[in-house]
Amino acid sequence: MLLKHFFLPKIAHSSWLLAGDDSCAVIDPQRDVDIYIREARALGVAITHVFETHLHADFISGHLELAQRSGAVIVAPRSAGCPFPHRAVAEGDEVELEHMRLRVLETPGHTPEHVSYVVSDTTRGAQPVGVFCGDTLFVGDVGRPDLFPGRAAELAEQLYHSLHGKLLKLPDHCEVYPAHGAGSLCGRAMGAKWWSTIGFERSANPALRIVDPREFILSLTTDMPPAPDHFGRCSEINRRGPALLSDLPVLEEIPPRRFAALRDEPGHAVLDVRSYAAYSGMHVSGAWHIDLNGNFPTFAGWVLPADQDILVVADSHEHAQAAVAWARCVGCDRLVASLDGGMAAWATAGLRTAALPLVSAQELFERLQASSGVVLVDARSPQEFAAGHIEGACNMPAPDLRSRWRELDPGRPTYLTCSSGNRSSLAASILEPHGFTSLFNVAGGMTGYSAAGHSRRCRACHSPHGPHVGPGEPLPEGWRE
Repeated sequence: MLLKHFFLPKIAHSSWLLAGDDSCAVIDPQRDVDIYIREARALGVAITHVFETHLHADFISGHLELAQRSGAVIVAPRSAGCPFPHRAVAEGDEVELEHMRLRVLETPGHTPEHVSYVVSDTTRGAQPVGVFCGDTLFVGDVGRPDLFPGRAAELAEQLYHSLHGKLLKLPDHCEVYPAHGAGSLCGRAMGAKWWSTIGFERSANPALRIVDPREFILSLTTDMPPAPDHFGRCSEINRRGPALLSDLPVLEEIPPRRFAALRDEPGHAVLDVRSYAAYSGMHVSGAWHIDLNGNFPTFAGWVLPADQDILVVADSHEHAQAAVAWARCVGCDRLVASLDGGMAAWATAGLRTAALPLVSAQELFERLQASSGVVLVDARSPQEFAAGHIEGACNMPAPDLRSRWRELDPGRPTYLTCSSGNRSSLAASILEPHGFTSLFNVAGGMTGYSAAGHSRRCRACHSPHGPHVGPGEPLPEGWRE
């Protein structure tokens, strides 16, 4: 028995390849499956099974893609009601993979149809070796039960029984293989390790220490982080079966004037994926701004209109293609064209541009000292805001400004901050089309503000394990160049 782990940054997704001598299975695959095909080829094994623990809410799964390209059988929960060909499983069912046996436990709570797969290596005995638990149990956390409107308490109760009545009945040595790690929004406070053991989680996982069911339910139905918009779409896409990547259109490069004409047609929107500094200097008026080097897929799935074709502005065609790959990861399949030559070509074509002034942390501090009437919007999450913020700031998470912009006065100078400058730039791009003519983005955000000595260090802003990737890593591992 050989186990390989794959981690997709930004969305903090873990998938697994379980191999024997001649065959292997992939558990909870990402949408682009080249990475598994390459690994199976390197190991000299055939991919015969694809296991899904549940209908993933935060990303588009590669189950159909992998089945189509490898001939593998998809194994999925019976209660999910998937219409595509698959082996439907329920409590007590077993799947044999050479000398390995995977036994099904129904573990609802994060989602109603969730199952876990307990794996045993029969050459070493009948005892469980590990459990592929999807989003039921994480390292240091448990799955959130609040993704289905009106069912949070019901699902939290089911999650309690799935954990205490089933997973925690497994032996302490049994390894835990979750579908996410630190940075995912499928939980609240996951650890940075990628796997653990039942025994360690039993003793160290704060959520599992809550033995009273009522306290457990209360803890998981209050103060949960906001759920992005695509969480309400991806589950159904995965249930129906997502489009194959080979059937999606190739990104087209188009010249500036054609780009401008297309932008003005109904059903189109512009997305700028450059750095917030580049966007601030010059951008297409009305463009959404989501920095490719930040948590791009999460915010793309969160705010981009699902019913419009998206035109991309990037530093290069390679970066535009990277944006397409990341967007498809969360079900945004309508990125159709990119601006040939980028903003330099747009400017030399004589087309109108907009700008977003940047201010440093020191400049913001001085303006706050000079005037009590400064409008300062903190575009971070409520949890980050509670951990530390600038006195007088109002908390409006960037995605919420799509509806909450009316709470602000478009005629007043408005300063926007977040942890770095990325989300506040997104916030500005949301406000700009609504007539806000005096917007300022705080470069460096709260990280810079605390580094300048004007506030205490924000632990949330300085987290080294958040779902972000540095500027040198625009493409997710395994995605096509």
